[in-house]
Amino acid sequence: MLEPVFQDIPNVELLQWLARGSLKQNLQRAVRLWVWLSSLYGENRLALNDAFTYAQWRDVFFTSTHPKGETVPKLHDENCPCAKTTAQWLFDPKIGISEIEWKKSVVFHAGINKSQLDELLKARLFGVTRRSLQADLETLAELGWLVYKNQKYDRVTELPLRPTTINNEVNIAKLGAYELNFLEEDLSAIAENHSQKINGVQRFFLKLDYVIPRSTIDLVEDWQYKLRQLWTKTPVPPIKLTYNSAKVRDTVGCIVYPVCIYYMQRAVYLCAYGESPLRQGDWYNFRLDRIQNMIPLDWTNPQLPHILLQRYQQTSLPTPDDIAVAMSKAWGFDFYLPAQLMLLRFEREFHDRYVKGTERHDTFAKITYQQAQHLIRREVQQAEPQRALLKILANRSPNDAYYQVSIRYQDHKYRDNNVIMRLRAWRPKCEVLLPFDLRQSIAAEVAKEFLFYHQNSLL
Repeated sequence: MLEPVFQDIPNVELLQWLARGSLKQNLQRAVRLWVWLSSLYGENRLALNDAFTYAQWRDVFFTSTHPKGETVPKLHDENCPCAKTTAQWLFDPKIGISEIEWKKSVVFHAGINKSQLDELLKARLFGVTRRSLQADLETLAELGWLVYKNQKYDRVTELPLRPTTINNEVNIAKLGAYELNFLEEDLSAIAENHSQKINGVQRFFLKLDYVIPRSTIDLVEDWQYKLRQLWTKTPVPPIKLTYNSAKVRDTVGCIVYPVCIYYMQRAVYLCAYGESPLRQGDWYNFRLDRIQNMIPLDWTNPQLPHILLQRYQQTSLPTPDDIAVAMSKAWGFDFYLPAQLMLLRFEREFHDRYVKGTERHDTFAKITYQQAQHLIRREVQQAEPQRALLKILANRSPNDAYYQVSIRYQDHKYRDNNVIMRLRAWRPKCEVLLPFDLRQSIAAEVAKEFLFYHQNSLL
């Protein structure tokens, strides 16, 4: 039987498929996977058994002096494949692709600017940690290029279907659909309907802001890979995190049970149950790029928090569904903060143009001017703030639009930034009436901002 041969060029369509997500964020990994496939199934494939371990691949792929530790390998040998830049892998004359055209295509389709792309192309493609390379193998197995069994990776006898160029058209039929249930239902339907090109042109794009520093992207990949491995175990073990907390302004240790990963507020978070950095609750969202270390523990470890051990013994450990339910009850990603009622007023014209008919949250509901008065009387128990708010409302137009919504809010120090950022974006066309202390906090913020533009102004 003839061995299958992989001769695909690294065009944008193939790389996007290998990226399994944002090509902008995963471009290097996609290129690296292409190199993996070339080394495993290309005409000049590595001299490996059909079933191999990571260590066996490493010893054949790299030079004998390549480090075998867990850290990013230093530049130790110019002849070692780990010394080659991404550009050297891609634009090797034997590959036969135009560097100029390839760059244009990536800039257009991936939404990456030229300077960022040049920076990526200068980076060493295989100058990454062992964990990242192990994660590459895991991805190839998930894509059907390898079969993992008996602690080895078996090469397949028939290459999976993937984007291939035929008569200058991209054939992506029968690729095998990936589950898109991690997306909102409507967005999932759009992605399914428009993931393929139409007459050779990509018509659907999904752009996400991502604030993770480029220097920590490999670290984020390491943690998500390690979490994936932990979630395959039965039972899933607790973990000890070393965490650089922005709230504490220090590095803290937290023992938690890892529940799930969320992309939210331009970053990736681990939702976990147990100890929080401030020790003020049982839940916390840990930003992955701020995690410095992650150590699996045993359920018999005496350091486990009592509440976590109790949930384990009662077989009632939290699930991702618990988080989804909590977020449906109040607006905000910090689902562990207490819920409070928020009362909003929108200027009528702004409301009719940008708010009317949109969906913000399950609890985001339009109310009447009279209902707004009732909510102030009901929610504000102190006489002076109540009188002040009712007087303010009396000076507002009954024709404006009034809304109530439950939000995750404790006080001006502990509030959900996702909600606060939305309120800032609506200013000055939106007024917060309740909670009263949030209103005061916003007023102080606006006053401070005003001074930036008017104090000692030459205008």
